[in-house]
Parts: sequence; structure tokens; C-alpha cells
Amino acid sequence: MAGASRRGVVALLAAVAAAALGVLSLARTADDRTAPDDATADGGDEGAVPALPPPTRDGALSVEAAIARRRSRREYADTPLELAALAQLLWAAQGVTEPRDGLRAAPSAGARYPLELRVAVTGDAVTGLPSGVYRYDPAAHALARTIAGDVRPALAAAALSAPAVADAPVTVVVSAVDERTTERYGERGERRYVPMEAGHAGENLALQAEALGFSTVSIGAFDDDAVRDAVRLDDAERPLYVFPVGNRV
Repeated sequence: MAGASRRGVVALLAAVAAAALGVLSLARTADDRTAPDDATADGGDEGAVPALPPPTRDGALSVEAAIARRRSRREYADTPLELAALAQLLWAAQGVTEPRDGLRAAPSAGARYPLELRVAVTGDAVTGLPSGVYRYDPAAHALARTIAGDVRPALAAAALSAPAVADAPVTVVVSAVDERTTERYGERGERRYVPMEAGHAGENLALQAEALGFSTVSIGAFDDDAVRDAVRLDDAERPLYVFPVGNRV
């Protein structure tokens, strides 16, 4: 009986300890939910980011007209961009056009899709979108804020003080995670396929900007590390393009 009693006491103590651990675990989980990680703390409430309107596939300007009219434009009107127009621009560069297979607007070697888009928004440059840096999610056609506040001065400095970037209300940074392509194609993927893909996406963006009446110019003269720091690219990403964007004067 004494042995049975001791076993009962041990079992009771184990149950009490387990219950206590459970309470602590629940409390920790609650704390984790309420305490944002570094990115969320910098970016604010990601739930406040408005949903992107769906893209249209029936624009007013033909492809031929957009090609004929496309020019590098470096001056911007002091009027905000509509969120739907920004959504259209991002979709043209990297949006999903074939949902069943996840195929995108720009061709990609082996459909590896190494490209990433970040959008830096200054002040009230986009209707309903707080100032900050946003990552575009092609699969969801959605934005997630990664940085709160205006990074335009840092981006302009990174782009060798280019006036186009210093004046632009919105800047799109195109970067690449080379490993997505090189794991299949090796060094050739990094040297050839990824830069080719950035060119495809960049031209899509430029033509869509023309169709929307935006000013933009493709910029490749920048300090890679400074751009990476300005928009906080992941370590595996390399910046390839900077596109300052705004309404046309």
C-alpha cells in the first residue's frame, strides 16, 4: 500500500507539473501572438495593408501603341497613384497569369521564378497605402509591408543620387534569389537566365507604365549593398533593377 501511495503522489505531482507547463506554454503562445517580430515592429500592422484590386486584361492602349510610345521619363506629377494602378503595374511585371500552373506574366527559365518585387512608397503617394516598403506576393496578388516610413532618401543615395529616384513618389526594386534558378541550371542560370528574366519583367513594367500614363525609367547604376540595406533585402537576394514611378507631368 505504501508503494502504491508513493506512486499515487508521484503521479499527482507529475500531473500538477504538466498542468503548470501547459499554462506557461499557453501564456508564452499568447505573448508570441501579441509581441511582433522585428519586421512587423518596423512595418506596423501588416493586417492594415489594403487588398490589391484584381488586374485587368482589357486595357485601353494596345501593345503596339505602348511599344511605340514607351520612353524613359524622369519627371512626376504631384498627384497620388491609385492602388488599382499600382496593382496593375506589379501584376504586369510578376503577376500570375495562369493560376493552375502558377505561370507568370514574364517568362522564366524552367519556371523557377527567382525574381522578387519590393515597392517603396513615400508619404501619400498611393491612395490608401501607408508610407513604407512592401513585398509583392504574386501568388496571392497581395502586398505585405516590411518597413514603415519613407526610405526614399536612402534609395536615392544608393542610386548614386539619381534625381529620378530622389523625386519619385514610388520606387519598384527588382531583386533575384539566384539559387532558385542555379539549383537547376548552375552558374549559367546566375550569369544568363536570371538577368534575362529581369529584362523580361522590366520591359513588362515599362510598357504597363506607359499604358497607365506613368513616368518611369529603368536604373541599373546603384550600389548593390546600399539598395539591399535600404529596402532590407534578404541575404540571398541581389538587386537588379530600380524603377522610379509616378504619374506623368
